[in-house]
Amino acid sequence: MKPTLGTVFLLASMTLAAQAWATTLPDACGNDKVKFDVSTQKDQPAPGAPEAGKAQVVFVESFDQNIGFCIGCKVTTRVGLDGAWVGANKGNSYFALTIAPGEHHVCADWQSVLGKLKQKAGMTSFTAEAGKVYYYEVKVKEEEFGGDKDASYEYSLVLTPLSEDEGKYRVKAWELATATPK
Repeated sequence: MKPTLGTVFLLASMTLAAQAWATTLPDACGNDKVKFDVSTQKDQPAPGAPEAGKAQVVFVESFDQNIGFCIGCKVTTRVGLDGAWVGANKGNSYFALTIAPGEHHVCADWQSVLGKLKQKAGMTSFTAEAGKVYYYEVKVKEEEFGGDKDASYEYSLVLTPLSEDEGKYRVKAWELATATPK
């Protein structure tokens, strides 16, 4: 069976679209080909103070579900810092890392094979000071619109700073995430 000219053009355009998507991640993110396996542990001690001359940043993921059942309760979100992926969370979890003082650019995205979900990304930047701890939330939100038969779902991902009190609370209440590149 010979492929038709239309099939060839369709495959070529799909390949180009996939390549274009790979280049649309923000500069603060990492390579889209990097994926993580994430495991979580309950009741872990809070991270210690940052090393002398360094700062610390803690990323917490939360899932806000506005419907009766859950399609993506344990979403994996990747976090990029200054153009490289530095870790990932899954479900209500957190991880911490030590960073040098100075300006940093942060990216968080939804690790997914589904194009609609892969497009969800949040970005921010901040200037870290030695001895300080910064907390950021990666909030994944799922909302239902319409009735039972006509229901549609909207997903969003927002990256926002947290107060020190809120950040410490989340670290106590959430699970510690350990991310391993696949």
